[in-house]
Amino acid sequence: MFQYYIKIVPTLYQRRDLSIFSTNQFSVTKHKVQAFDKGPSGAPGIFFSYEFSPIMIKLTEKPRLLGHLFTQFLCNISGVFICFWIIDIFMYKVSKVYNIRKKQLPNSNN
Repeated sequence: MFQYYIKIVPTLYQRRDLSIFSTNQFSVTKHKVQAFDKGPSGAPGIFFSYEFSPIMIKLTEKPRLLGHLFTQFLCNISGVFICFWIIDIFMYKVSKVYNIRKKQLPNSNN
């Protein structure tokens, strides 16, 4: 026996030219019911259960400005800079600790 639970969400899609396209979004969950005993386990078949969402989704296309591209570019550059800065600080501290420990060890060449 197979059971499918289908959820339907109504969706309005508004394009840049203000035309509206009405559609639906679907999500499906599949359950397979198996009987492990040898007795009768119910009616064999495929069963569908529909659930309509009371909430509607509205998607609107909006053009992005050039300032958005510039801001996104600066955020990416600053993120890379900060990551390398943190790595540099970590490597500096590790090398400093390594050099301190190296100086504290007795020299075996004398």
